[in-house]
Amino acid sequence: MQAIKKAISWTLFILSYLFMEGSCQDFGGGQTQFICTSVPKDMDICAATLQNSMPGEDLKTTVMQLRETVLQQKETIMNQKETIRELTSKLTRCEGQSAPEPGPGGRRKETGTKNTMGDVSRGPSDTLAQLSQTLQSLKQRLENLEQFSRNNNSVQANSLKDLLQSKIDDLEKQVLSRVNSIEDGKPGLRNETEQRGRVESTLTSLHQRITDLEKGQKENRPLDKFQLTFPLRTNYMYAKVKKSLPEMYAFTVCMWLKSNASPGVGTPFSYAVPGQANELVLIEWGNNPMEILINDKVAKLPFIINDGKWHHICVTWTTRDGVWEAFQDGVMRGSGENLAPYHPIKPQGVLILGQEQDTLGGGFDATQAFVGDLANFHIWDRKLSIGEIYNLATCSSKAQIGNVFSWLESSIDIYGGASKWTFEACRQLN
Repeated sequence: MQAIKKAISWTLFILSYLFMEGSCQDFGGGQTQFICTSVPKDMDICAATLQNSMPGEDLKTTVMQLRETVLQQKETIMNQKETIRELTSKLTRCEGQSAPEPGPGGRRKETGTKNTMGDVSRGPSDTLAQLSQTLQSLKQRLENLEQFSRNNNSVQANSLKDLLQSKIDDLEKQVLSRVNSIEDGKPGLRNETEQRGRVESTLTSLHQRITDLEKGQKENRPLDKFQLTFPLRTNYMYAKVKKSLPEMYAFTVCMWLKSNASPGVGTPFSYAVPGQANELVLIEWGNNPMEILINDKVAKLPFIINDGKWHHICVTWTTRDGVWEAFQDGVMRGSGENLAPYHPIKPQGVLILGQEQDTLGGGFDATQAFVGDLANFHIWDRKLSIGEIYNLATCSSKAQIGNVFSWLESSIDIYGGASKWTFEACRQLN
């Protein structure tokens, strides 16, 4: 806009000079008087100048050239503004949407835009980062399969493991090649969409093959000896409990968690009911401490668990006075009251592991997804005693299972690449 104003100012200056030069007449004695001609307010000043000028054709040509120059400058500036707007838009998409600031109680402010790994256009560096994470996840799963194969002397499992390892090596070469292309600025990046399609197709095939191999383990383990693994922060990996919760006037929820995600481990579980997406939620999001939400009311929990080690956590609550207690590794770490007092937990909802719900059974946000491992998730409709919680954390033979929900493979469906692995609490911790 400054360039346009400058061009117009010069144009008016030149026009004024030409106007005076062409419209003023010499009246003897060598003295020059300037006789100015009035211009009606609705009349084009350029047309008026042409009518009153002496050198008509020359002035007309000059004025038209000036007008053409101004128009060209204006068009150039508009094109530059459009280019800047497009570059800014592309840069924003490549960087991804920044996480919105949390509102009161640590909840995010709604912006109408989901920050997901699945539906935001990614630049080359983001794509490579996601591929690297996926490859790391596949490697971890192969290591677990290798351990399983050694323990069971499975020739078939070893054969398939070798094949999968070869496939992963090929994928890593493709990723390395793309890194080199980016660093060298090679034109091969113009085929990035096609290359990414081939890589993702191979990854899908790998996931399916590994999943088929993992299925063979289920026949050899008890239904409750398993863990769920969420290797990436996405909006599509989750597990869904097949049944809803009953109305509860008190509860205890306990689980084993392992994560080194930062900032925040995400949402181990969320329970939504019609009309209230935050009926019961455990979440550690952004730089906030872990929180328990009941009917959208919040209590901050003194848990520190993102150290890459297994931790046993429990939260108890009663509707009377909204009294709550928080336990980590069998020890009470905090307590409080007035958390959604006299509000019973409503029935007929949806219980999700690994994601926070914004709508009933959906509306997942990648920034709030749980990253890590989860096992032995149990819910009771009463407040457990300190001794009962200690038995759970120390894997005592006296430990009880949840009477509302107990940890069984047959009770959970998994989606989006989350996986199940054999897990026995206290035998393979850390």
